[in-house]
Amino acid sequence: MSVDQSPFAAPGERGWRLWRALAEAFGGGLLMILTYGLMAELGSSFDAGPTLLFGAGALALLVVRRRFPVLSLLGLAAVMGVLQAVGLLTAVVAYTTTRQIAEPRRRVVVLAGASALTLLASVELGSGIWGGGRTYALALGAVLAATTVILPGLVGTAAGQQDRLLRALRERTAAAEEAHRLAESESRMHERSRIAAEMHDLLGHRLSLISLHAGGLEMGLEKQAPELRDEAVLVRQATRDAMRELREVLGVLGPLGRDTGTDALTDATGTRADIAALVEESRGGGISVELSWEGPDVDGRAARVRRAVHRVVRESLTNVHRYAAGSHVTVAVAHTEEQVAIRVRNGVPHTPPDAVTGLGSGRGLTGLRERVALLGGSLVASGTPGGGFEVAAVIPADPGDTVEADPRDPRDPRDAREPGDAVEGGASSLAVSEQRAAGAPERVALREAGGVQRLAGLTTGLLGLAGIGVLMVLGMALVEAAQPGPDYVEPEEIRIGMSESEVRDIVFGDDDAVRAAAAGREPDRPEGTTSCLYPYSGSEYASGDIRDERFEIVRYCFDRHGLTAVDRFTVPMVPVEGGGSGTDG
Repeated sequence: MSVDQSPFAAPGERGWRLWRALAEAFGGGLLMILTYGLMAELGSSFDAGPTLLFGAGALALLVVRRRFPVLSLLGLAAVMGVLQAVGLLTAVVAYTTTRQIAEPRRRVVVLAGASALTLLASVELGSGIWGGGRTYALALGAVLAATTVILPGLVGTAAGQQDRLLRALRERTAAAEEAHRLAESESRMHERSRIAAEMHDLLGHRLSLISLHAGGLEMGLEKQAPELRDEAVLVRQATRDAMRELREVLGVLGPLGRDTGTDALTDATGTRADIAALVEESRGGGISVELSWEGPDVDGRAARVRRAVHRVVRESLTNVHRYAAGSHVTVAVAHTEEQVAIRVRNGVPHTPPDAVTGLGSGRGLTGLRERVALLGGSLVASGTPGGGFEVAAVIPADPGDTVEADPRDPRDPRDAREPGDAVEGGASSLAVSEQRAAGAPERVALREAGGVQRLAGLTTGLLGLAGIGVLMVLGMALVEAAQPGPDYVEPEEIRIGMSESEVRDIVFGDDDAVRAAAAGREPDRPEGTTSCLYPYSGSEYASGDIRDERFEIVRYCFDRHGLTAVDRFTVPMVPVEGGGSGTDG
């Protein structure tokens, strides 16, 4: 059966929660028995049949309060108007219901409706069960509504607001911690990208030159010194292995995409002299390179602009060494007030390169695009109509305060990586491992704090429930004490002819001690007397007055028709042991 069909589970909970419902029903029954015993001590009485029926209904409403909170509260409030023993159960449901309701208006309507149901049920139904009249039932219902509906409802409202506030604070704290972790991860990735860029720029170019020179040496030694050719082959193979290992290291460190800063810069980096040195170095490797420079030197531009110019030219020449050795290359730099334009074009190589050279890291052009884009420029790398290749970059002469792109932004150009950029495995798994290791002690501490908080909440709830019970019982006792007794009725005046039973009701019966005191000292009874009463009450109709050490006795004599005579006489008082006095007889 689905979660939505379980009457004992709150929305979103799994399973039927039957054992929890049985435990709550058992606890609720104990509370009802305890309340019933306290009310019995106060003199309240209940019919066994209706008590069991309403009690079972109250327990059913208690166990479904999570699924139907408002219905449970209204039902228990109505039952409490008839069966006061469910007061503590009503207090529990009022607390949990108002704690769940977030909307203030709805909460007020629910509490007012529950209180009104308690008053209505007390007046209309409870007054006939308890006795004491409608005024007494109304007062008792008001006490029950105030102590078991309004008061727990207000406490539940405060607790619910605290829960929502704590939840919001936890979410805000979690968001702040996540932002902090992301910032730390971004910082680590930045550092790894810087290292990867340095290794690529500084080592890749040199290794390509070494491989190129080793290849030339291998071809030259093939005829002149064949015995040394194997050494040249070994150098070229070692260079390829070094490039492959460099590629693997760069894949672990992370993607290129940040300017590496000015640490590796010199004053000549990116200047006309620096570019000329790169061109000359390539010429020394056997490549025909022509340099064209238009405009002033870039030595007055920002370091990041000069560095970008240097790397565009160096990476382009490195690719020529790898894939188009022997082709003619032109390097053109045009510097104006607004921009620096670089264009490196090579023709078709005389000898096609191997299908797989093993020397590329798969990151050069991607890194160039990212670096130029971060400066606000653009870079295009494409083939030429004649079968050659061209790299054209335009860099703002004054990039200003450019903002680095977010590596997780889907519009970030760094996400458009080339097939060789399989770099996320090592870096991301390392970051996740670090976050998990750092968060393990926090999770243990949170679990321990949660257990302590639940224990404290249970203790506070039990104490609060006990306080509600005390207030409810005291309020009911005050209402019971304030209930007026039966109206006093003036006794009827005794007259001749009244029956013995009527006189006995007025004088509260016969007294054996008074009869014994009158024996032998009373006047003669009238003729036809069948019986006499000797009451004692101290009233004008009975014996009890003491005058001049004599005790006055009133005697009522009856014949078969009724009261015939009322005689008053006295008997002497005699001292008794212990210092008091009594009638002689």
